[in-house]
Amino acid sequence: MTIKTIKERPYLALVLLTSIGVVGFIDRIIMNVLAEPLRIEFGLTDTELGIVNGLAFAVLNVVLGLVVARIAERRRRLTLISVGTVLWSIATAACGLANNFAQLVLARISVGVGEAVGLPSTHSVVSDYFPREKRATMMSALNLAPPIGAFLGASGGALIAQLYGWRVALFVAAIPGLILALLLTLFVAEPKRGAHDAPGESKDVPPVGAVIGRYWRWPTMRNMLAGATIASMVGFGLNAFLAAYLIRRFGYTLVEAGLVAGLVASLPSTLSILGAGWLSDRFARRGNRKGYALMPALTLLVSAPLYAFAITRDEPAVIVALVGLTGLFQYTYLGPTAGTFQNMLSARMRATGTAFTGMIYTLVGGGFGPVILGLLSGHYAAGGIDPGVALGLAMATMSALYLWSSFHYWLASRTIEADFARPIGG
Repeated sequence: MTIKTIKERPYLALVLLTSIGVVGFIDRIIMNVLAEPLRIEFGLTDTELGIVNGLAFAVLNVVLGLVVARIAERRRRLTLISVGTVLWSIATAACGLANNFAQLVLARISVGVGEAVGLPSTHSVVSDYFPREKRATMMSALNLAPPIGAFLGASGGALIAQLYGWRVALFVAAIPGLILALLLTLFVAEPKRGAHDAPGESKDVPPVGAVIGRYWRWPTMRNMLAGATIASMVGFGLNAFLAAYLIRRFGYTLVEAGLVAGLVASLPSTLSILGAGWLSDRFARRGNRKGYALMPALTLLVSAPLYAFAITRDEPAVIVALVGLTGLFQYTYLGPTAGTFQNMLSARMRATGTAFTGMIYTLVGGGFGPVILGLLSGHYAAGGIDPGVALGLAMATMSALYLWSSFHYWLASRTIEADFARPIGG
């Protein structure tokens, strides 16, 4: 009996690639829930925690991802995904061997290197499995990796860390990626590039300048990239410190904080990410493609005041409920943005485009978001405010930037129909 390849079963590819994305996000953010044990063991400041959780990961990830994407435009993408998954899994285990701040930073840089090799090609591969009118929905499915990974990383990481220590939590987190890399190698075949795009498209690989230039020259792409970058910076910053906030201000245990932080960051956002992708594709099929930009504009506009109000309440149950409610709005931009970018790039541009946007999100969002929030928290605490309250005020201040993000999506909605009418050939 022969096993069918992914060419007959595109949804199997989607499931495996999404699962790899989930593991990648677990290995990226598990340090968030381990922030307090790390702070205590190594005597770290909030700024140093921000470096470990964000900037260290981003250091080489942002450069190497673009280099690997150029290779992916010409070579077998699934091989790169498998190799990268193995590399970052090993690096996650190495984090558990760290004995000081410097070693921890180096290990986190290695995790970023592995993800730079493994993740840029996933959007390109999925775009070759599905037609244009389904891509926002399929990109939304891929973007379930952050909320699912946040829940598993936060709740599972906290439980294992409390029972066996933070080092064991990192060792356990490294295992699934090795298994998934093997499954991908055995059961998934490389799809034909541009299978669902217009016939006659050039097979030449456009120079990297042409790909990056399109994000700047096309106003829809420029504004959606700006909006998504700002929103990712806020999201990474807030999620990096939510568990620590619950511990410091309300005395939660590590497991309680990890479980709550994981739930409020995953369940509502899972619903919103899938719903936004499906709705925006549905609107587009009915002739209204402005929804790809207007939906994020409206939901991010709601997110700013709602999160600021939520995180500054005095009752933890109220905070958890309202932060969870905000999660229904915070992440709707992910699927429509990724789907729009994939539809505005040719088949030989997509891996590079994904790497470029990933570079921006990782450096500005994942790299500077936690650091900026840590600096804000330190600033408020230096003024004599209780450290737990200071961290909450910093999170409320950070959430106001969602308004800026919303403005860029509104600008994108004014040009999106004209940009969709342009030819996408490189």
